[in-house]
Amino acid sequence: MPIRRAKRAESLYAEVADYDLVVAPDAALASAINRRLDRPHFGTFATTPRRLAAGRREQAEDRRAFLRLVAETDRDWKSIAYAVGNVLQCWEHRGRLDAILDYDAYVDDATREVVDVMRTLRTTSKRLSEYSVDDDLSVAVVGYDQLTALERNVLPDAFDRVELFADEAFDRPPFHVFESETDVVAALLDAVSARNADRVAVVLDGGSRYSSLVESALEAADVPFYGGPGFADDPHHRAFLRLLRLGFRGSETTVDDVRPLLARLGVDAPVADGDRRLEAVDAPEVAWLRTFRDDVADMTFAGAIDAYASEAGVELERFDEELRELGLAGEPVTEGAVDRLAYYLQTYEVPVDRDNEGVLLADAKSSAYVDRPVVFHLGMGEGWTHSAPQRPWVDTEAQFDRYVRDFQRLLQSGDRRYYLVRDAAGGEPVTPCLYLGDLLDEEFERFSDLDSVEHRRRRHSDGGGFDRRPLGVDAESVETLSQSALNSYVNSPRDYLFGRLLDSPDRERFVEGNLFHDFAEFCVNHPDVVAEADTDDLVDAMLGETEAFFDAADETLRRRKYRIGLELIAEYLDENAPESDEFLTPASGWGTNFFAERFDEPVDSPLTERWFEDDALGVKGKIDLVRSPAQLLDYKSGRRKRPSQVVAGAATDPPADAPNFQTALYLTYYRTLRPDERLEFTFFHFLEPMDDVIAGDADLDDALATVTYHPSSFDEYVGSREAYETLLDGYNDCRETFDDLGYAAYEEVVTDLSFPETTDRDELRASAFAERFAAAVDARTADGVDAEKGADQAIRALNGVRRRAFFREDLDAFESFVDERLEEVNRRRAGEERFPVDGLGGEPNYRRVDNRDLLLRGDR
Repeated sequence: MPIRRAKRAESLYAEVADYDLVVAPDAALASAINRRLDRPHFGTFATTPRRLAAGRREQAEDRRAFLRLVAETDRDWKSIAYAVGNVLQCWEHRGRLDAILDYDAYVDDATREVVDVMRTLRTTSKRLSEYSVDDDLSVAVVGYDQLTALERNVLPDAFDRVELFADEAFDRPPFHVFESETDVVAALLDAVSARNADRVAVVLDGGSRYSSLVESALEAADVPFYGGPGFADDPHHRAFLRLLRLGFRGSETTVDDVRPLLARLGVDAPVADGDRRLEAVDAPEVAWLRTFRDDVADMTFAGAIDAYASEAGVELERFDEELRELGLAGEPVTEGAVDRLAYYLQTYEVPVDRDNEGVLLADAKSSAYVDRPVVFHLGMGEGWTHSAPQRPWVDTEAQFDRYVRDFQRLLQSGDRRYYLVRDAAGGEPVTPCLYLGDLLDEEFERFSDLDSVEHRRRRHSDGGGFDRRPLGVDAESVETLSQSALNSYVNSPRDYLFGRLLDSPDRERFVEGNLFHDFAEFCVNHPDVVAEADTDDLVDAMLGETEAFFDAADETLRRRKYRIGLELIAEYLDENAPESDEFLTPASGWGTNFFAERFDEPVDSPLTERWFEDDALGVKGKIDLVRSPAQLLDYKSGRRKRPSQVVAGAATDPPADAPNFQTALYLTYYRTLRPDERLEFTFFHFLEPMDDVIAGDADLDDALATVTYHPSSFDEYVGSREAYETLLDGYNDCRETFDDLGYAAYEEVVTDLSFPETTDRDELRASAFAERFAAAVDARTADGVDAEKGADQAIRALNGVRRRAFFREDLDAFESFVDERLEEVNRRRAGEERFPVDGLGGEPNYRRVDNRDLLLRGDR
């Protein structure tokens, strides 16, 4: 069915102007009709049934009943709230207080108690039950179908009905489709100012991100608004509740966990301490917080709020009053009492005094009409849809019709109305509000399927946003990239940018990893000192450095982990000690070493922690260990990856889902020092065999992953003796086939062939190369050999070599890739283009970003 045109307030007033009393379904519409009143009128003209019965100061009866029951009974707060909600809703839809007693499934002692208490309370519902309009008055009822059974109780026997809708259809304006929520809010700010704030309303889902974004944006722009944050949203109220919970969180609470609370107290805790446990941080900034946490169990709620208010330098009289109403002020602070307080604040809207000036923020599910000349409707997604009331006393079909009619009226609020929406979020379509599907005839899945206008992001040139001042200096260019910087940049340039701009906390895994690396470096430099050292002492020293990151209950597991890691590193280096360091120039003494300082010994071997920086290649890094002239080693505490996974992670066209260019970058540099040599890069995952160590059957080889660099093209490699020997060490048919063929014939076969670029097995088998290769091998081998199968296995074996190694063209391409990224980085640093959120492969892998809170989904 089409959207029916809602009558304007002026039209409705014209129809009801001659009546003594006008009853409207909602307060906003009643106020709008009253504002059109053009003649003197004694008493109430247009009003709602509830205001008619209770007067202008209508109170939230669910909260009143809850507070009364909490004071008079010992029942669980959730059961009280549940029973109060059921009783009031049933009363609303059936017109009688005791109607709920007709539904046995919902009747228990708490429900009966609520009914009894409600009989004594002068609630709005009770007044509605008792009130009736004087039959001598001429009464018009606007939107009779929107009134509930209880609201209809006040109506006289005789009244006239006035329809909310006209007979014609509503000509809906187009949807304005934006790329992100921030773009929607930016468009809103372009149209709103302090001068026109009183003429503007914004309708949105009060529980969505739009709500906080709009409030923050209006506040930042000094545009007044009302109808937004409530009692529970007050920053100090939230902070106080968070502070109470702190006392029961245990010793694993980190500085980052309480950073919002510290900020509210005016404390700027060091970023480096973010992942450290609050218990282990000695900074004076957090001393008060630790003291409060330790003492909170001996406090009353009144004492706790006084302590917080004093420390924060604020007055919290309204919160203190609420605690007294709840009977909590004099109660000791316990975890259960804090949970009850939090539940109350989440369930009930505590009244607050508001200045009704500025932009009106209206919740889409609590409003049906907004009387402002200009109305912006934001989001209009699933959050605008009411949850269906699942209770037997509710006529769900009639209630759904009420919701749809309210939605139609809301869409038409204002002289000018704008629908600002997103079409997609996180790569998925944004589902429009359910009611649109019921009202519109056309088929659609997203807003762009309907009449819409698409808005692309534009650069602001009007001076909005941050102030910019020319500095008169050129942007400093980046000359080299480390493997970690390149990984981050390729995954998400925006995340890379924030990583350079912002400090990051010391993280547990980095602190542990650095300790293991320091031990390995020290072990190479002083194997005799390590051999004589007490491993328990070394483990104790490591625990002392990392204890700020873990709970004491984890100490046994960590002690075992550290011991095994140290022993496996020492064992590996004892069996695979570097042969010599004569092929290297002296080291520069880069960095510090925890164990060197502990034993007061130098670490100056050129083999360990070898820093390199090559401006010509645009790369830099630190090699953990140069085992031999052609062998590099890197220590890893994480899970082992197969060589093929390492090579796949260094792909550039397109990049891998989790880019990792360390091996390619290090080998690219090192091949300039050892040109035309076969090189190896080995990852030693020293914690990989930990379970096997515990079981007593560890094999260090299981912890190694070696990637080889061949100083030739892959086609050259395919024709080499090494490749041929690989085939002789392969599957049975492959070995028999190429043993029969011989190297000379093999070399002749592959000389004129070029191996396909694809690594997909099926594509290789279907390639012209495979056909020609198999035919040539078959023609040169004996009849008793299964040459076709042997050739197929050979192609698989050669492809396997390519997938787990680098060849000359691979690192040549990587060099070009680095050059392109450096040019791109420097263009963006110079302001020629933005640092986008999306990387070369599209949407970033969010598990690999370090600044997730600063990356907005949909912001490309």
